[in-house]
Amino acid sequence: MLAGIIGGTGQMGRFFAGVFEAAGWETIVSGRKTSLTARAVAETADIVMVSVPIRATVGVIREVAPLLSDEQVFCDLTSLKVEPVRAMLASRAEVIGLHPMFGPGAASLRGQTIVATPARCSPETLDALLSVFRDQGAAITLSTPEDHDRMMAVIQGLTHFGTLAKAEAIRRTGTDVAETLRFTSPVYRIEMGLVGRLLAQDAGLYGDILQMNPAVPEVLAAFEEAVRMLREIVESGDDERFQAFFAENAGHYASYLRAATEETDDLISHVVSR
Repeated sequence: MLAGIIGGTGQMGRFFAGVFEAAGWETIVSGRKTSLTARAVAETADIVMVSVPIRATVGVIREVAPLLSDEQVFCDLTSLKVEPVRAMLASRAEVIGLHPMFGPGAASLRGQTIVATPARCSPETLDALLSVFRDQGAAITLSTPEDHDRMMAVIQGLTHFGTLAKAEAIRRTGTDVAETLRFTSPVYRIEMGLVGRLLAQDAGLYGDILQMNPAVPEVLAAFEEAVRMLREIVESGDDERFQAFFAENAGHYASYLRAATEETDDLISHVVSR
């Protein structure tokens, strides 16, 4: 079997080329500076995978979609699924959207999650592709493109927005980040580590995740209202209102509280023992 990755010279493309090679597949890749073109990949490979920046994905898919036959499988690795999957369905190929929930710096697929949004494929085709990932330790979550994007508005959109808002608030106070670490607890270092980790990466990726998912604005509106309400409760000094707010949220998260405590205890122990 031949896997072809358009954008395969990028970090994520190289990662998945290695995944297919480890599974015994032949691989070909195209990139901006390769002699092999996206068109050649689309006309040759059994599985054609698009791994380019979010803003470029739909355009690249539309460029090669007319070249694919019904004997091929068309995939993408984008953080959004509705529009890329819709564009892939214009081809004659079987279509499976993919979203790896990790960055290209991962050592392997072991313990990682990949969300798959099969849109037009046989059960045999889906199983054959997902087995490549499962056999190397990945967990697979099946979803529709619409449900995926709504979930990503919370998992990625709200999380990244909150992290960036925290970074901006700290900057606005004029607080020296290095100085805060002298006063810190392990939990604060973990929180600040997430801020620093995000800011050390590509702004374009996070901008696209926040700006191109149509489900994000509704989630951010809920976040804005939550911040307004919580600030009002805090500034009121009303302990009963705060207790009620806290209890309502603890109830919503009840099934996760124990696991969250155990997981973060492990993280704290690791930070302390470094």
